[in-house]
Amino acid sequence: MRAIESLRARYGALAAHGGALRFAAMSLPMRMPLGTVGLGTLLHLRELTGSIAYAGSIVGAQFVAMAAMAPIFGRIVDRRGPRGVLVATGIVCPLALALMLFAGPLGLSRGAILAVAIAVGAFSPPLTVLIRTLWRLRLADTALRQTAFALDAVVLELAYTIGPALIAIAVSVGPPSAALAMALVFTAAAVPLMFASGGLRWWTRPETVERHLLGPLRDAQLLIVFAATFALAMAFGAIEVGYPAFGRAAGADAWGPALIAICSVGSAAGGVVYGGLHVRVPLVRQLPIAMAAMAIPLAAHLPIADPWLLAPVAFVAGAMIAPAMTVVAMLVSEFAPPRYATEAFTWSATAIVTGLGAGMAIAGVLVERHGTNGAFAWAAASAALASCLALALRARA
Repeated sequence: MRAIESLRARYGALAAHGGALRFAAMSLPMRMPLGTVGLGTLLHLRELTGSIAYAGSIVGAQFVAMAAMAPIFGRIVDRRGPRGVLVATGIVCPLALALMLFAGPLGLSRGAILAVAIAVGAFSPPLTVLIRTLWRLRLADTALRQTAFALDAVVLELAYTIGPALIAIAVSVGPPSAALAMALVFTAAAVPLMFASGGLRWWTRPETVERHLLGPLRDAQLLIVFAATFALAMAFGAIEVGYPAFGRAAGADAWGPALIAICSVGSAAGGVVYGGLHVRVPLVRQLPIAMAAMAIPLAAHLPIADPWLLAPVAFVAGAMIAPAMTVVAMLVSEFAPPRYATEAFTWSATAIVTGLGAGMAIAGVLVERHGTNGAFAWAAASAALASCLALALRARA
């Protein structure tokens, strides 16, 4: 009963801040491109070219371009404010996606499609990192930031769950290009929704002070957080490969996305609960604990062959994702100087994107050589490595 009262009190306190509920609610449709653009591009180009390998490489190019450009946009936002970056990316990214959608009628070559994909990734609006920066500026209280960042982690999980589900519906009732058309609609709406959310009113320009070329990368504590985040994201990438491989091995491909969804639901539940908790343990001690707590149920995947038995274990493993990523966001917010606030969050996002890619690539090789357990073993090892890296924060505390 006390836990429920704590949840109500913490989320009620967050809602009491003017505009917080509106901003949180509108942050979900802003994030819908995250769960639709990559998958929509993959399905569209597979149909257009007949090559899943080529389509996958194009999506990979988008992620690389996004990871490379995000810190640059973050630095511009910290120096000049977010509006210019939002306008530029809000125009270029939808236009590039429209070119991708009509690549067939326009007769675009594969090289031209690659160039368009790089533009899509490079000019992806940096909404996730900006949303976190705005929460940091709006909320000075650490406890309320915990609630806001936890709620934001839940929103991200919902975007990654709802987006693919809508894509599946679009493809089932229309052509494969319907998936990318839906992603285009979400992308075109994302930046206008940010302007309409009222969150940009919270932006305050940091004092003009001397800046260094490396920005937040000069901070050893932030580097540790980024390294641990990269390792944990490799675990996420490994299970993205492992669950579909498990479903195929079990003779039911549907179990792959089902297990991913169950893991995401677990993450959302864990995020909601964590956001309402009064945790007295310092953040630098919470992070290795949360990451180690995820490694244990991932290791428990190994002896399980029945998907019905794996489902609750996947839920438990997912329950630690949002809390761990909430602590990461809070540590970035705490360690980053105000003049590098947005850029620090973009480096965190880059660590996640590159970690996901590396985890998926390595897990794919391990599945081919050692079966499904190769991916799950790599996921558990990556989470354990992340926990070990995070322990270095305690030594510097």
